[in-house]
Amino acid sequence: MFAEERKTEILQLIRIGNPVTVSSLSQRFGVSESTVRRDLQELEDNGLIQRTHGGAISVQTGFEMSFQEKEVRFLAEKQQIATLAAGLVNDGETVLLDSGTTTLEIARLLRTKRITVATNSMDIAQVFSDDAAVETVLLGGTLRKNTRALVGYLTNDALRKMYFDKVFLAINGIDPEFGITTPNLTEAETKRYMLHAGKQKILVADNSKIGRRSLSRVCGLEDIELLITDTGLTDTDRQQLAALTNVLIPTIC
Repeated sequence: MFAEERKTEILQLIRIGNPVTVSSLSQRFGVSESTVRRDLQELEDNGLIQRTHGGAISVQTGFEMSFQEKEVRFLAEKQQIATLAAGLVNDGETVLLDSGTTTLEIARLLRTKRITVATNSMDIAQVFSDDAAVETVLLGGTLRKNTRALVGYLTNDALRKMYFDKVFLAINGIDPEFGITTPNLTEAETKRYMLHAGKQKILVADNSKIGRRSLSRVCGLEDIELLITDTGLTDTDRQQLAALTNVLIPTIC
């Protein structure tokens, strides 16, 4: 099989939703893993796919990676963001943590602080399960298995009756013109309720989210008081984002 034929078949597999990993493609086509990686890189360079840890996914706006896939992507950047975010939280405050892999890193750094944390993530609630200092509220709702987030009517109804000092919101895409987005309509609605329940609205997102759009718009960047991101943010992106909201990135030593 020629390289172009192989790349065409890879693209078809991804577009119909089949699992695509470097190892599985290597076995399927009888070529080395390094050859597969080159194929995937060329497809990504042409804007046809998005590479992930060990494989690739579609670039369609409605597609959403699993929680496990997100957790290993840009981990160092998420930890940078988490350090800044956790440093903003003071003892005695009430904090709402949206479900997400970046907010999960924040939760790990908030352990032992004398605060109240509410979340729609069972993973985040579990972080505090043996922490006597943190009072933990797990919001109810319908479980989205792909993102492990509790969303929907029950979640939104609970949020109507709560108010927090700080809300840390996770997101899939940030576009300066279109706003912040997520692939799922129900999850987007729950995120809007989260924002309404907070005094200080803080968006946490690594640089890979910048310039991306997903299906459902949550709000405009001007509705967020602070965006915390990482050192991978370009100067151009920073200028565009800073025109709409405050931007906080780690200090480069």
